[in-house]
Amino acid sequence: MARPRSEDKQKAILDAAVEEFAVRGVWSTPTSAISRTAGVAEGTLFTYFASKDVLVNALYRALKLELADAMMGDYPQAAPAREKFRHVWTRYLGWAATNPLKCKVMGQLRVSDRITPETRDAGSAPFVELLREAEACVRQKLVRDYPVQFIGAMFSGLADATLAVMAEPDGSGLDPVAAGFDVFWNGIALKETE
Repeated sequence: MARPRSEDKQKAILDAAVEEFAVRGVWSTPTSAISRTAGVAEGTLFTYFASKDVLVNALYRALKLELADAMMGDYPQAAPAREKFRHVWTRYLGWAATNPLKCKVMGQLRVSDRITPETRDAGSAPFVELLREAEACVRQKLVRDYPVQFIGAMFSGLADATLAVMAEPDGSGLDPVAAGFDVFWNGIALKETE
């Protein structure tokens, strides 16, 4: 009879994957390095994840769920659109600043062709409320009639730029989180909204 799987071991493998992928790159990292960092035998890694692709897809889903929890916690349902976007912006930057390795790995996984469509769908599911909010803002002419994917790409790009400024403050007294949000919002807003 097979031994039951341990959630602690699975988490250790995923954490080790983040650590190794951040340094070596997702596709340059051998599974032996991940198992060594996790403190498990390589065969144990394959007990939990049948292949590296399975591991990578599981990691993508785990990171997206963690990010969704961070961004959507205390989401202000009844607030005006600008405040909803500001909430998500601030929460995203807080998560990314606290988890730079996870953020770096997520950037690699986001553009990987090895992430399955099913995994992408599972990773997007917790963000459906944000998608609906963005679509509603376009319909209500609160924001420019841009494709929602473009708005998301603007969000990501400006968030990356903001994180870079946060990592190396210039002493100007600029609040990069607030300034970055203002640049984002002013780039998509059609009219002054609360």
